[in-house]
Amino acid sequence: MKEFTLSNIDSGNTCTCYNQFAKLYTDFKSVEFDSINIKLDAWFSANMSAVLGAVLDKLSSTNSISITSENSKIISILQKNNFLANYGYQTCPDVNDTTIKYLKLKPSEGRYFNSYVMDELLSRADLPEMSKELKKKIAESIYEIFVNAQIHSNTDHIYTCGQFFPNKHTIEFTIVDTGCGFKKIINDYFGSSLNSIQAIRWALKNGNTTKNDTGGIGLTVLKDFIKSNRGTFQIISDNGFYEVGGIGIGFLDTPFPGTIVNMKFRTDDDNSYSEKYNLDDIF
Repeated sequence: MKEFTLSNIDSGNTCTCYNQFAKLYTDFKSVEFDSINIKLDAWFSANMSAVLGAVLDKLSSTNSISITSENSKIISILQKNNFLANYGYQTCPDVNDTTIKYLKLKPSEGRYFNSYVMDELLSRADLPEMSKELKKKIAESIYEIFVNAQIHSNTDHIYTCGQFFPNKHTIEFTIVDTGCGFKKIINDYFGSSLNSIQAIRWALKNGNTTKNDTGGIGLTVLKDFIKSNRGTFQIISDNGFYEVGGIGIGFLDTPFPGTIVNMKFRTDDDNSYSEKYNLDDIF
């Protein structure tokens, strides 16, 4: 049996966190017909189940995967969000309602994803007050992330999960695909030679698209809301790490096999938001 330890997995650790997932894939992508144990050590943010599930799916076709931890709290939360049900564990009820369930979807299941976002994320009372119209716009913006993976990435599945952290006053929501990533999509389409961070920046610019119609990745409303909410928005694609509205920009030591989008919303925000509200004006 081979073993790999993921330690202190938290999106706030920026490249340190995502480097571990990339290394996990790199270390074992050529391994076949073996047993691989993933040991979760010290801390594991439950929303990162989406990232771990995506990587392990790429490794499990010819290998047996197990997950262990000496920290019973890690195991408990991953039973509550249903992630460990895929690895032989019983599920547990989430009596505190802090989890947003782990979900693995086919690219064709966009309608189910949209309902999941509204029911599991945007209907949470912990989020700042916002109008129904704005919720709809934010849901459409998040759905664009799914559509982008659906149309361009050639991924087999799309993975998503979230977690409410009451002590940190945050909700995190993560979407992952195991497709070809922004850099390859954009460079192949335009015959360019952008690096991974340049490709992410290009994709985030309003109006830029590789679709055969107008529009871009469609994240303007979501980005503006997160900025005003003082949250964070991270994209990891290939070996690029880019945090919108923050200082996190860098290159991973080895490429991640796909794209990660991680959103962090502040729950200690007393502002009220509406669709017509100029989000930047509240400051």
